[in-house]
Amino acid sequence: MNDRKPVKTVFSTLLLTGLLAACAAGSEGSAPPPLEGAAIGGAFELVDENGETVRDTDFAGQNRVIYFGYAFCPDVCPVDMQKLGQAMRVLEERDAELAETITPIFISVDPARDTPEVLEEFTNSFHPRMVGLSGSREAIDSAVERYGVYYQLGEDDGSGNYLVDHSNNAILFGPEGEPLVILPIQDSPEAIADSLAAWAR
Repeated sequence: MNDRKPVKTVFSTLLLTGLLAACAAGSEGSAPPPLEGAAIGGAFELVDENGETVRDTDFAGQNRVIYFGYAFCPDVCPVDMQKLGQAMRVLEERDAELAETITPIFISVDPARDTPEVLEEFTNSFHPRMVGLSGSREAIDSAVERYGVYYQLGEDDGSGNYLVDHSNNAILFGPEGEPLVILPIQDSPEAIADSLAAWAR
């Protein structure tokens, strides 16, 4: 756990940088993406809602929003995914062609409970383009490390219920998997859509 804590500090800095840059995106249209050159992202091999193996390369050519969480999250994940789904709908109304290039990806860090069936129901609740992924603990931890994510499983209360402490960054990656910007997921769907429109390629 100690080797993951610094990631939260790093991402706090990245989040501030990303938000400031996103705010200036309207006037600095030619500015480089806030996360340009950041050492996050890369290969993963997980399982989708149909139980099929999915790799990062399957999304080549697509902008992708990647968020790590879990479907049994009592508040944070559902709220964040609802906002992201709404932001996608806002963008679809503004620029349907651009919206078609963006795939929201929800990666569960709780494979014991987040079966493909659970993930399908969860993601379908927010947007039809949202993809749910999970996999073995080893595969998830490999992706977690590559994407600079923090999570910590809580203690089971004896009935199979437990919480998961986790970072909740929604990061936009470009068509080649390059990190672009941390989306302002804590803001309104319109603000998230603005950021998607400003930085998606």
